[in-house]
Amino acid sequence: MRSSGLIELEAILAVARHRSFRAAATDLGMSTSALSHTVAALETRIGVRLFNRTTRSVSLSEAGEQFVAGVAPALSAIRSAMEQAGSHRNTPSGTLRINTSAGAARQLMTPIILEYLRRYPEMKVDLVTEGRLVDIVSGGFDAGIRLAESVPQDMSAVPFGPVQRLVVVGAPAYFARHPIPRTPADLAAHSCIRNRLASGAIYRWEFEKRGESLTVDVQGPLTLDESTLILEAVLKGLGLGYLSEWNVAADLAAGKLRRVLEDWTPPFPGLCLYYPGRRHVPAGLRALIELIRERRDEAKANAAARRAAKGRAG
Repeated sequence: MRSSGLIELEAILAVARHRSFRAAATDLGMSTSALSHTVAALETRIGVRLFNRTTRSVSLSEAGEQFVAGVAPALSAIRSAMEQAGSHRNTPSGTLRINTSAGAARQLMTPIILEYLRRYPEMKVDLVTEGRLVDIVSGGFDAGIRLAESVPQDMSAVPFGPVQRLVVVGAPAYFARHPIPRTPADLAAHSCIRNRLASGAIYRWEFEKRGESLTVDVQGPLTLDESTLILEAVLKGLGLGYLSEWNVAADLAAGKLRRVLEDWTPPFPGLCLYYPGRRHVPAGLRALIELIRERRDEAKANAAARRAAKGRAG
């Protein structure tokens, strides 16, 4: 795209997206000074200031907001046309930008992304992880990966991976000093590692059993916003944690953690790759979708074979 003569427009959208010349320059693979000169040249040519700049922040001016609102859809259409033309190549090439959460990225990396890059050596993957949900279209992403419940309704979605489940876990050292909680209400007497969401709100632990749903505003000495840090604190015996079952499976199997309140934490639909459904699907994204479906079908076949073998053994 940077060789297409559209670099000035790409530069404006990148700065608007990141609210930072440094971050936008990194995104575009150019120096901060070169990006600043590119933006300034366009502002001079059209005769208006598109950004309000201070030493600490960058924000769109009123004219800039109008400019970005008009340019972004047009540039997206140009990208789509270029990608559609390029899709006639036998081998996908280019860069695939995906927005996801850190936890989803860890589940995606080895079984999907690394295999994808092995199969399609002319492709590059730019995987951006963040806690908050973003508009993948205005953010310049080809696709997003989130839990099924978080996928926007106007997007096409491709489920992959197993169902998800949150679990309450503690270290044996913690339970040596504290009783086992039998109901969510018992958590009031426990030290818990609190989780701050991307919005800044503290997550209230959610439970369900036989149609009864409730939330608990747990208390404890430590509040964190990253699951690996929560897991580290739990393993050290500081308190109970509420984490993805996938994230703690190895530690549960090794006896480093113990699960409690299991009957209060039912499974829920897992991850989905999603993308704008009314657009042409680029060859690179189409190849990723095919790989995800292939892995999903393999997992179903393996699960069916295990059930059949168990039935014969019984």
